[in-house]
Amino acid sequence: MTDKALPQTDDAWREHLRAQGAEPLAFEVTRRAATERAFTGKYADHWQPGHYHCVCCDARLFASETKFDAGCGWPSFYQSAKPEAVLQKIDRSHGMVRVESVCAQCGAHLGHLFDDGPQPTGQRYCMNSASLKFTAA
Repeated sequence: MTDKALPQTDDAWREHLRAQGAEPLAFEVTRRAATERAFTGKYADHWQPGHYHCVCCDARLFASETKFDAGCGWPSFYQSAKPEAVLQKIDRSHGMVRVESVCAQCGAHLGHLFDDGPQPTGQRYCMNSASLKFTAA
């Protein structure tokens, strides 16, 4: 989607996501920072080789080689595809202070970043399946 202008309104985002074949929850997750229930996302137990992209703009976010089973019920990765692919923001919602992960290209909410992942980074990108789409290797 880098060649096209991103949608500007909620209705345009809903239509864009529908046209991309995204699941209904994708709008609430990516544009409203909702969270899918643990162990319900289509990529929580998905281990095929390939790449995970932003469902909103198709930016490449994660490689399957960095995916691991964190036991948390969401797809987890120990690093992004490129350092600049995923941005972090402070999230003070729900009475907590967390680090929110967003797509650097379109600002879509992806999930949260935690410091309890495996080496070599020690990080866990805890992502919502609804914010991702997968391309097989």
